[in-house]
Amino acid sequence: MINRVFRFVVALNVVLAAFFLAGCETTSSAGIQQARAEAAQRISAETPGDYFIGHRYFKGSVFKFWGYVRKPGQPWNTAQLVVLNEKQKLAPDREKLSFGSDNNYEYKLFGSFSGQTVYEPASNGFYPEFVLKGYELISTNPAPIFRSQYSDRARASVGGMQIEKPE
Repeated sequence: MINRVFRFVVALNVVLAAFFLAGCETTSSAGIQQARAEAAQRISAETPGDYFIGHRYFKGSVFKFWGYVRKPGQPWNTAQLVVLNEKQKLAPDREKLSFGSDNNYEYKLFGSFSGQTVYEPASNGFYPEFVLKGYELISTNPAPIFRSQYSDRARASVGGMQIEKPE
């Protein structure tokens, strides 16, 4: 009898866990598609010019890259994760002495790629160097560009040392 009750309780817990986990998505598939369509529309409306769009991607004090940079009018999946050369202009958070405070902000960046790559030891990766000459804040709350920004389930799958790629 006790064994039967135990099995029932375990089975009930499994069913309840499956029920609650199925409801963990914070945004519906239709909502995600709508957000992506709106973001694509905004990107396609960007004025061509001699600037770049940057999305600050701060991963704690471990990694030394700055964030993702793309050309205006190009989708985020074409962006490159970069290391900034700040000899001419300091990064926005470094200028304020508030490192990482601008995580997930979007900027209009002025400067150019130097053609050099920089080794970043924490990720054991090489990243293009972007020589920063100036910037303008576009948004402190831009449209999501990472899968983890769309759902709790995706957010839970991203570890502290994992580097996300924009979609």
